[in-house]
Amino acid sequence: MKVYFIGAGPGDPELVTLKAVKVLQQAEVIIYAGSLVNPEVLCHARQMAEIYDSAPLPLEEIMAIMEKAIGEGKTVARVHTGDPSLYGAIQEQMDWLDRRGIPYEVVPGVSSFLAAAASLKREYTIPGVSQTVIISRLEGRTGVPEKEALALLARHRASLCIFLSVHLIGEVVEELKKGYPGDTPVAVVEKASWPEERVLRGRLEDIERLVKEEGIRKTALILVGDFLLAQSQPSKLYHPGFQHGFRGKAE
Repeated sequence: MKVYFIGAGPGDPELVTLKAVKVLQQAEVIIYAGSLVNPEVLCHARQMAEIYDSAPLPLEEIMAIMEKAIGEGKTVARVHTGDPSLYGAIQEQMDWLDRRGIPYEVVPGVSSFLAAAASLKREYTIPGVSQTVIISRLEGRTGVPEKEALALLARHRASLCIFLSVHLIGEVVEELKKGYPGDTPVAVVEKASWPEERVLRGRLEDIERLVKEEGIRKTALILVGDFLLAQSQPSKLYHPGFQHGFRGKAE
């Protein structure tokens, strides 16, 4: 008996890992984030599983369900969207379980920022363009440390993935303009990998208008940086003169 924190992927039910599917098939109790997780993921659940939507529940009720199930010798699957290590609020749940000596395991998943790159057919780390990916958000009801303000992160001009902020797109743009030029490429991907996915492409100078015209208010990522348009340089990895453990020096 154990609690499994599962990353259910970005939305496409085929992007759930094989390990997560095995846990869902075995779990007697499933608690899923109903506001974000595609319910089709639950098709892997066993027929008699107890299934709870955590969207309307406070932390105390969620943890009470887990504790009761473990006390009855049952396996629990706690299902989060994407990968639970990113904005998944799982640390407080794991801390709770630690205090009570309840065993748990984390099963990683495919994050929406990876699904968004796949939809855009872009690489975040293009040689000669960017070798750094920054994942952040604008401050909302959850605070952001002052040293991680978007204006400061923008100065790096790295490949930037902004979560949980599209409803504040105007403020996001104002902060980013403090580091990126106005013609910097920007993409907004709503519900990456879902059938209803939408993709907007623009520049920092016009992306606010495009987002507002399309009425995108939630479940969307804002991606910023030259990686969105830049042509790649030849990778050293596949260059015939580049020596590594699997390929000797070219003659």
